[in-house]
Amino acid sequence: MLDDEYFMRQALQEAHKAFDKGEVPVGAVVVSNQRIISRAHNLTEMLTDVTAHAEMQAITAAANVMGGKYLTDCTLYVTVEPCPMCAGALRWAQISRVVYGAPDEKRGYSCISSHLLHPKTTVTPGIMADDCANLMKLFFARFR
Repeated sequence: MLDDEYFMRQALQEAHKAFDKGEVPVGAVVVSNQRIISRAHNLTEMLTDVTAHAEMQAITAAANVMGGKYLTDCTLYVTVEPCPMCAGALRWAQISRVVYGAPDEKRGYSCISSHLLHPKTTVTPGIMADDCANLMKLFFARFR
């Protein structure tokens, strides 16, 4: 069995791709039955689209693989706590589980309400939190 740390490492690989492109380094993977069905990273700058967050890209790709809009038997691994927009999309997708690395104390969904996700969604925070947070800090240090 592959564990949460394994899949978070995969999400971190995606975050590094975003970093290399000058995007805010957030990466995500969606897993179904211990298999990665989608990989994504932030593309907001490249696409000039404020909705092109890693989670949104991963949800769309996973829905295409699953052949439907619901991800009820899937887990999203994302390097940073989802924002309210992404939490809303995850709610509509009815994802079973969300695993994230670093909290986002300024823009994370939990700043507004922990009820933004679907009531049946379970959340596991803090997986590889330091690695995820350090990549974000490194990225934003460029601008200081």
